[in-house]
Amino acid sequence: MSSQHAPEIETAGLAQGLKRRHMSLIALGGVIGAGLFVGSGVVIRSTGPAAVISFLVAGALTVLIMRMLAEMTVARPALGSFYAYAREALGERAGFAVGWMYWYFFVIVVAVEAVAGGKLVQLWLPEVPLWVISLVLLTSLTLTNLVSARSYGEFEYWFSSIKVAAIVVFLFLGALAVTGLWPSAPGGLGNLTAHGGFAPHGVGAVLVAVVPCVAFYTGAEIVTIAAAESAEPRRAVANAMRSIILRVVAFYVLSVLVVVALVPWNSPEIEVSPYAAVLQALHVPGASTIMNAIVLTAVLSCLNSALYTSSRMLFALTQRGDAPSGLTKLSRSGVPRRALLAGTVVGYLSVIAAYVSPDLIFAFLVNSYGAVALFVYLVIAISQVRLRRRVDAAQLPLKMWLFPWLSYLTIALMLVVIAAMAVLPDTRSQFWLSLVTLVVVLVGYEVRRRRAPGTTQPTGGVEQP
Repeated sequence: MSSQHAPEIETAGLAQGLKRRHMSLIALGGVIGAGLFVGSGVVIRSTGPAAVISFLVAGALTVLIMRMLAEMTVARPALGSFYAYAREALGERAGFAVGWMYWYFFVIVVAVEAVAGGKLVQLWLPEVPLWVISLVLLTSLTLTNLVSARSYGEFEYWFSSIKVAAIVVFLFLGALAVTGLWPSAPGGLGNLTAHGGFAPHGVGAVLVAVVPCVAFYTGAEIVTIAAAESAEPRRAVANAMRSIILRVVAFYVLSVLVVVALVPWNSPEIEVSPYAAVLQALHVPGASTIMNAIVLTAVLSCLNSALYTSSRMLFALTQRGDAPSGLTKLSRSGVPRRALLAGTVVGYLSVIAAYVSPDLIFAFLVNSYGAVALFVYLVIAISQVRLRRRVDAAQLPLKMWLFPWLSYLTIALMLVVIAAMAVLPDTRSQFWLSLVTLVVVLVGYEVRRRRAPGTTQPTGGVEQP
């Protein structure tokens, strides 16, 4: 079916309040999280300057997954995006599992980001309890999301704009320092090899670091879910996905390169906050405060997106009978408020768990979602291969490169990353607890199937080719 004659996405009542500029920044902001500003330091300390290669490989894998998802989304927009594609390509069980795992992933992200944001604000307000700040942040952004999709889009637009501006300025300062144009900066790339070599821990450490790096890129797919509330879903998704390569290279790889070029990789400050370490090395006044403010923006952006994404995925699940129908109701502004509040309640409970039992309950929740996004990405890749064979490739407006071989390679690489996560000491517990999450979801599907054996026709979803 040609995209010129295919109808736009069926929204099931969702308001189409997101504009093209919102969609572009949603995709951009989804990639730039607190993991880049803080978590990248852990990778650098365990890998050395070769962390640049780890981020490049993980970025390339993410680009391939997003290209596969973009092919499906641009050709056949669907409410729930990859949840709908998995349901069509691999059956109801796979769709149910992907939808609920993705929902679970983001409701835990809600709690994690609320707690992280609270810790950052507490640096300025040390007398206020952490749980109070976390609940205030969570409540504030919940109210924002309750207003309308456009309200979410506006907040995410400005959050993402701040993050992008910060990285652009950082890269500019880094370029000046590397070339010796910054006052007191020695210039050059000597740090890349001066402290034990480019890969001081060996090639194995570089490959191992790809596993956490893949997780840092999670979020680019949010734009395909937001497509249901865009007036031009095909064009918005196509434009956002076509530019992802530039974003990955410029924002992750180049900025990490600046860090390892200007600060010794084994510096203690690297692990705490690599970007703040660079600013301190360049004697930028108030470097720590500046970076804390930028990281807080990144955290609030992730929290905002997590609230939005979890509610839309849950709403999509209701449209096919995979979630309670009582969550289907929309507000006058087209917001699935009950679906949004359902995820928020889980977030509130998780924040309380972080206060009451940080080392047991909250630690379990954090570990139980660590590999879930990788499972979802694997299903996206498999779904693309299955669905691609059912359509006339000549009619596709956006295609996966070198199909089917590059698609097969992507699936193989995802399997390698997941297998590595299962055996590496630092990620083993996350893998197995995430596997428990998958088992619980599959048990939930069996309960749902026995109670409602008849399949529910989607109210809005994938167009049949």
